[in-house]
Amino acid sequence: MRAPAGSIASVDREAAQKFAAGWEQAWNAHDLDAMLAHFSQDVVFSSPVAARIVPGSEGVLNGKDALRAYWALGLSLIPELHFVVLDVFAGVDVLVLAYQNQLGNRGCEVLKFEGELVVEGHGTYLIDAADDVSRAVGVE
Repeated sequence: MRAPAGSIASVDREAAQKFAAGWEQAWNAHDLDAMLAHFSQDVVFSSPVAARIVPGSEGVLNGKDALRAYWALGLSLIPELHFVVLDVFAGVDVLVLAYQNQLGNRGCEVLKFEGELVVEGHGTYLIDAADDVSRAVGVE
């Protein structure tokens, strides 16, 4: 499905940069509502960290409520969590936000859009950084 002209998915540079700035601001404010504002109700999100801290998830979260619960848990386990967006990559219906966290570890959020909403997302980490994240939340 092609997105309407001017949406994030059409790779509009200004919209992509605005989205990335809002993503960074929402995460650094630990504002769950703002973090989730661009996600569809039936979003599917995967993360190797979710596999370690959300029992039974196998790293896949289905729906906005599950994503909210996961991120709320993450924020409670890492109250100093902070991100800086390093780069923004755009594809067809996809944005990739490369970032660095408060520990200096780098990761990427891979976000697939339908129109203005994220319908699929993937938290990705450098191999060693995934272990650092797990240690930070108390899971080895």
